[in-house]
Amino acid sequence: MDGKRLLAGLVLLAAFTLAPAARAGRSCEPRKPTVATVEQGLRLAQRTHEALEAAYARDGVQLVLLARAGRDLTKYGLRWSHLGVAFRTRDASGRPAWRVFHKLNSCGSDSADLYRQGLAEFFLDDLWRFEAAWIVPTPELQRRLLALLADDARAQRLHQRPYSIVAYAWGQRYQQSNQWVLETMALAQEPAATSRLRAQAWLQLQGYEPSVLRLGPLTRLGGRLAAANVAFDDHPDAKRFSDRIETVTVDSVFAWMQRSGLGGAPVRLP
Repeated sequence: MDGKRLLAGLVLLAAFTLAPAARAGRSCEPRKPTVATVEQGLRLAQRTHEALEAAYARDGVQLVLLARAGRDLTKYGLRWSHLGVAFRTRDASGRPAWRVFHKLNSCGSDSADLYRQGLAEFFLDDLWRFEAAWIVPTPELQRRLLALLADDARAQRLHQRPYSIVAYAWGQRYQQSNQWVLETMALAQEPAATSRLRAQAWLQLQGYEPSVLRLGPLTRLGGRLAAANVAFDDHPDAKRFSDRIETVTVDSVFAWMQRSGLGGAPVRLP
């Protein structure tokens, strides 16, 4: 079978068998993927793999913070919706492969779990825009994160199943996907950050600033009634009732990584 026919076969297979049960940073509308969207997702995964392999060959990059655009957040001034940690490994045949460790919400529910997925799975999640972005941590932070992710107990240490897509950045009642990445990165950098409270304290000391979403009472009420994965009761009353929802976003993590010197400028793959 030639390359084009093989790709076409993979696209058709994915389009009619893919039924993701967990999603993050995107709409939860039950839409079956089309052949076109599956093909776009696979191509983005392949291009991302090639770009990351080039970064490995050129600079020895073995781990990046990888973002996708699963939903339209432009009205909040945000470009990316979901963040995972992508690391270089090898597949069963010994060929180089990149896998993503990230947290996904069971769609429509109030809980989430951690997953290790390939790039194809990461980008076959009904994206709003077929674009990717990543930031390369410093070599030392890469080393620390690789060691942490190789230890399942440590990788899950700060994970909390109760989920809200707008979880308060400095709260512990819920935890959203980008928040798990950020707090786990704090644990990698500071071994004493063995609780979410300690990790958040370290992040505050290091100058991390969450995004502030301006959400009025009707928007908050509508979101809470429409989905179990949206909650605002962890936000301080003074901030919530002044329409200030402070949460962890990809954009805020990327900005902080640059300010803190823990990473370089984001690389975007349109």
